[in-house]
Amino acid sequence: MTRISLADVPAVTARLAQELATTAIARDRVGGHAAAERERIAASGLLSLSIPQAQGGVQADWATIYRTIRQLAEVDSALAHVYAFHHLQMASVLLYGRAEQHQRLFRETIDKRLFWGNALNPLDTGLTAAPVEGGWLLDGVKSYASGSVGSDRLCLSAHVKDAEGGAPQLLIGVLATRAEGVTVREDWDAFGQRQTDSGTVRFDNVLLPQRDVLLSAGAVQSTRATLRPQLAQLILTNLYLGIARGAFEAARRFTLENTKPWFTSGLPRTSDDPVVQHRYGQLRLVVRPAELAVDFAVAELQHALDAGDAVTAQQRGELAVAVAEAKALSHRAAIEVSNQLFELTGAHSTSARYGLDRFWRNARVHTLHDPVDQKLRDIGRHAIEGTLPTPTPYS
Repeated sequence: MTRISLADVPAVTARLAQELATTAIARDRVGGHAAAERERIAASGLLSLSIPQAQGGVQADWATIYRTIRQLAEVDSALAHVYAFHHLQMASVLLYGRAEQHQRLFRETIDKRLFWGNALNPLDTGLTAAPVEGGWLLDGVKSYASGSVGSDRLCLSAHVKDAEGGAPQLLIGVLATRAEGVTVREDWDAFGQRQTDSGTVRFDNVLLPQRDVLLSAGAVQSTRATLRPQLAQLILTNLYLGIARGAFEAARRFTLENTKPWFTSGLPRTSDDPVVQHRYGQLRLVVRPAELAVDFAVAELQHALDAGDAVTAQQRGELAVAVAEAKALSHRAAIEVSNQLFELTGAHSTSARYGLDRFWRNARVHTLHDPVDQKLRDIGRHAIEGTLPTPTPYS
């Protein structure tokens, strides 16, 4: 893996974003697996940002990592999603794993330049695990496995039947994507986020060695471990915000370079029209609060992570509220800006060659990841009664 320093990150991210932007429209039309672009992401060295320095990584703070996600999402939210979910798996290893696993898995990721994918969705009960000598036997299917196509390693969740007839217990582990019995199907066919490599992963009697189990079935998660859903929610939030910012910038450029003023305005440029200026002002006031809320939530997350095992349930709950606010605002910004930009750029902007519709399609598909109404409910309950969200895989 290319070694970069923290000081290199802004320039490396800007260069990568520029490279992805040159092919983003064409790749969005085609969809499928962007193998060459994923290789370029891996070669950039940015996959090491979330890996501790002790294992050869950069160990950047999450504000830095989220900025790179947001910047890449401004030009290509699908590949930003794939990139972001690699970092989510690194966080999963860090939060759930043991010191030995940190050393082994992070070092291997650096030395072999591994790109991780996700098959960890506790609400998806399609994968079961049964105890066998030396580990667990996996059988079943995981859907919406972001980044699984073309990945080297997977974080996965499976359910173990309770011996006493109770509810199935959650098990979390890591596995090589090309392990015997693992099949990844390229069956993602949504109209947006078309290159997130979100395949369906089939496990046919696959051995998961005990040494690669991060969270044992029935184990009680620490408060620190329950920060993982907040990390994930802020990844989605920064993707939405990146889409909103990218759509705003694309509309601004189109207005300056490709539009003609309305014939009754008597103005030389569309950008001189007070109506157009007013509408851009409105959109800015949709994006700006989202930016502020996201930055605040990211700072709160970092404080909670820095507290380590001393993080409290109250701190975790207040973080969940901040993340819910940031996500709801970013959701709104992505949908509104990507939709309203056409009213500002006119009929000519709907030409397929400009690809402006990809912002709305990506936003519409991705913001359905989990219901924003559940976030608004959590915010409202906290505002009325001070009730903190109950920890779940999404809150």
